Amino acid sequence: MTINSGPDRFARYTAKPPLPGQTGPTQRLSALGEAPARPSRDRRTRRTVDLPLATHRALDVWQRDAADRIGVARVTGQEVLSALIDQLLIDPKLSAQITRAIQARR
Repeated sequence: MTINSGPDRFARYTAKPPLPGQTGPTQRLSALGEAPARPSRDRRTRRTVDLPLATHRALDVWQRDAADRIGVARVTGQEVLSALIDQLLIDPKLSAQITRAIQARR
């Protein structure tokens, strides 16, 4: 059996072959007898960030301090980044500040 890894490998699944750089459609599989679930607008996606070790440690310390201040066992990095992004998207001053910081780092 030969595995076809060339650009025509999806030709039998699609009406036209994928464009260069594309791999073709994703086949959705579901439980037997069930229609595939529709994508939700609330569906979450994952983003990752690489931090220098010192920054990572400083964030850990900040999270522990924040947990103490608000009276919970812990504050996760997910909570911190989600709150920061929410603020970034609604606060024009913060947005401008972050844009300037990014520009200065380049």
